[in-house]
Amino acid sequence: MKTILIGLALLAVPQLASAQTLQCSAPSSVPRIRPDLPSASQPTRVLPIGGYTLAITWSPQYCRDPKGDSRFQCGSANRFGFTLHGLWPDGVDKDWPQYCRPTAILPQAVVRRHICATPSAQLMQHEWAKHGTCMAGYSPARYFQQSNALYYRLRYPDMAALSRQGDLTAGDLAKAFAAANRGMSADMMRVTATREGWLDEIWICLNKAFRPARCPAHQGGLSPNAPLKIWRGGR
Repeated sequence: MKTILIGLALLAVPQLASAQTLQCSAPSSVPRIRPDLPSASQPTRVLPIGGYTLAITWSPQYCRDPKGDSRFQCGSANRFGFTLHGLWPDGVDKDWPQYCRPTAILPQAVVRRHICATPSAQLMQHEWAKHGTCMAGYSPARYFQQSNALYYRLRYPDMAALSRQGDLTAGDLAKAFAAANRGMSADMMRVTATREGWLDEIWICLNKAFRPARCPAHQGGLSPNAPLKIWRGGR
């Protein structure tokens, strides 16, 4: 099986290094993908878009207690820092659009092109079906091109140093993350954690032009004063 090898060549590929893709081999074929459909609890909801959220996941914590088929992300030689969860259209108020139109299974070529950012083919199907279909004029290729462009533009603070800070708070992480990204401030993101207080995700709020913007009060996430721990995994 042919693979696209990433890892030792990271210094020659700045966008991958900046995304903390430490090592990733993209397969020539991907696992079978199931349809992702609306349901009674997750119905179709067509609403105007008021902005967007770019959600990134702290992979060491995810792989500490992986869910579903996580072999590609957690059970192989691949190693990740932050991965791309998805790009979510937000509504004008508290409700957001979702599952706006029926969709087919993602083309394998699209999945392979972006699987080192979002290391789950099934998650990619879910993100496109639930969120991407609500972005007018977008195809799967355009949706993932847009989300990946935003993701690869991000820069990161020293997560290892932050993980060793005994009195770390969600606000401290947000400030450090903002300092690493020009034009961003701590109130333009939300930090989420597990019930035990371990870093889970960072949600970056964007305006309709995909530029960082102040998060609405209802966006959720931890209080800036909330204690936070960062799992480093084997690093």
